Amino acid sequence: MTHTEQNAILTVSVQSVSKRFGQVTAVADVSFTVGAGEIFGLLGPNGAGKTTTIRMMLDIFKPDSGQISILGGPMEEAKKARIGYMPEERGLYQEQRLDRTLLYLARLKGVDKKTAQKRLDGWLERLDLQEQRQKKIKTLSKGMQQKAQLIATLLHEPELIVVDEPFSGLDPVNTRLAKEILLERQRAGSAIIMCTHQMHQVEALCHRIALIDNGRVILYGGVRQIKRQFAGRSLILQGEGDFSQIPGVLSQHHNGVWHLALAEETAPDDVFRYLAARPDVTIERFEIEQPSLDDIFVDVVNKPQSDEVPTNA
Repeated sequence: MTHTEQNAILTVSVQSVSKRFGQVTAVADVSFTVGAGEIFGLLGPNGAGKTTTIRMMLDIFKPDSGQISILGGPMEEAKKARIGYMPEERGLYQEQRLDRTLLYLARLKGVDKKTAQKRLDGWLERLDLQEQRQKKIKTLSKGMQQKAQLIATLLHEPELIVVDEPFSGLDPVNTRLAKEILLERQRAGSAIIMCTHQMHQVEALCHRIALIDNGRVILYGGVRQIKRQFAGRSLILQGEGDFSQIPGVLSQHHNGVWHLALAEETAPDDVFRYLAARPDVTIERFEIEQPSLDDIFVDVVNKPQSDEVPTNA
């Protein structure tokens, strides 16, 4: 099944959902969908409403308005065994042995003892935790506990996986391994919702994103399409001559190559025409610089927001 075919099967549908706590609006009219076989980034600054949205999806909180569909309909108790949730605040039993804790959690999700033991042995070996299996969780390093939490999230082979800062505490080798594991689950058809502040990981893994700020979705769509949408505000120039006084350029820096930040009203074509008309410059390279998701995140969050959500789904 292709990604497009899988994505036609909606695992999560959040439609016009809002939630208030007293006088505080935590989530306001949030909508997005996540398909089977998709890695979806739910992004935003701290306190934006991401965790509240996830807790409504998992039926921990009830929305004040709007509709949420999980795995084909409203959340039911039986569906919880088909979901894997890795919260940012880790919840493993610190005084218990690693293997017993993970087996217990798998049994709670409906996995029989023999299957759970076989899967656990494989995960402990793959994540290099075999020698720690009989140790109390509180004695494990932060990185080891993070890997243990990942096992707990995946041991029952869920159809919907929600991970909040999944790479926290991991070294580069284990970060790469965790990414490989998430991609394997995606290829197997699981829908994955990932919350993280590591935008380079979002660019590497996510098909689409929703950026939430102050409880509202302020950006929604495909990662590639969004990056193309925000391209055109920065240029890379190389050549002979003085590029320091170009009209419509807000800032520039030069380290062998010129990097120019354009004003809102200035298009790359305006700069090119201006330079082409100058006999004292020679252009060897003229490139529209595509912004990173980090750049877009900061730009969008810092701008005054309208009610219209920029969408590139």
